[in-house]
Amino acid sequence: MALLEVRNLDVTFASWGGNLVALRDVSFSLEPGERLGIVGESGAGKSVAAFAILNLISRPGYISGGEILFEGQDLTQLSPQEMRSIRGNRISMIFQDPMMTLNPVLTVGVQMTEVLHAHREISAEEARSRALQTLTRVHISSPEKRFDQYPHELSGGMRQRVVIATALLTESSLIIADEPTTALDVTIQAEIMDLLLELCELNNVGLILITHDLSVISQVSQHAIVMYAGRVVEAGPIWEIVNNAQHPYTQGLIGALPQQTTPGKRLNQIRGVMPSLSNIPEGCAFNPRCQLVMEVCRTSVPTYTNIGSTRVACHAAGSAQTGNPLSLEHNKT
Repeated sequence: MALLEVRNLDVTFASWGGNLVALRDVSFSLEPGERLGIVGESGAGKSVAAFAILNLISRPGYISGGEILFEGQDLTQLSPQEMRSIRGNRISMIFQDPMMTLNPVLTVGVQMTEVLHAHREISAEEARSRALQTLTRVHISSPEKRFDQYPHELSGGMRQRVVIATALLTESSLIIADEPTTALDVTIQAEIMDLLLELCELNNVGLILITHDLSVISQVSQHAIVMYAGRVVEAGPIWEIVNNAQHPYTQGLIGALPQQTTPGKRLNQIRGVMPSLSNIPEGCAFNPRCQLVMEVCRTSVPTYTNIGSTRVACHAAGSAQTGNPLSLEHNKT
């Protein structure tokens, strides 16, 4: 049985001007211990998908269709109280900015032990001991000292390690990491990603990694889904996607990476911008920006086509010129 299975998920935001559909027919699955990357520009719907899994869509947004099966249980049918027993317990989330995640007026120790007391019958002494052990697991030096410090007393990388440690406290089966390295410098980013990979492999924890950077996905994930304007446009094993991208949008994301450009030359970019929810183009949403656009692209939403092990929504699927492979060491597992 899959750890997580999202089937035909729709998310809608009600407004005075009419309903705005943020996710359209999104489907993917995750096996225990598997690492899945979700990639796309800002506004693609990546974070909305993550919040929908945890039932954290704020009003006027709501899940308007589909199923979210976690360990066989449909999360969309659970009461708020039942969701609280899963959120932060069986499924944990790591947000972009640790300073926004951590409460500045509470010590690290208080915030970590609160999680344990919320989900476990445990004494204060046992909670402290488990928190210290988890801080050690994420390679934080002097955990006893850090336990009694406030978030502002820690570096950005240290704060993110605390957030990861908190996510591991309850031995979750699934961790959702939403741009977990955005607020960090490049060297710390690499350390955090290596840490996430190590912890998932050691503990057989499923990971959903959300990012705009395909190079990060290629290093950590086994499978990937590429999203555009609230829809999955390409999905499959990461090795196939980065070496044989079929959708023009995926090809554009790969071509826009700095390592795909000759040093000293102008970076490549995808022309145009992501459409707003109130102005999604007819047909294929990517058609105004696509260099392979055909008349059918402007009138008909493409269905999914299987090419090898990938699934792609493009009228030119199979005939489009493949973009340059990603010039990195890839995760082949």
